[in-house]
Amino acid sequence: MNRIREVVVATVMAIGQVLFLFGLLGWGYGVLIELTHPEWLSRLSHLTGTLRLDTFAIACFILSAVGFFIWRLTEQLSKQDQARN
Repeated sequence: MNRIREVVVATVMAIGQVLFLFGLLGWGYGVLIELTHPEWLSRLSHLTGTLRLDTFAIACFILSAVGFFIWRLTEQLSKQDQARN
């Protein structure tokens, strides 16, 4: 049972890290475009006709914050489990 918990915590930690990293990269992309080419803000691309680039950047920032929270929470949980053993 303890091994299954370790695998679940490691998996959730990896998901949190991926959400944090790619959310931060997406947010950085949105900020970079806003600073260098503000006329491109109307649409993210022709494939996503309803999603604006600034909305995409806001969603990526929120995703990054959630990913960071998940990552840190699971890291603390794994440290507590190691301290008990």
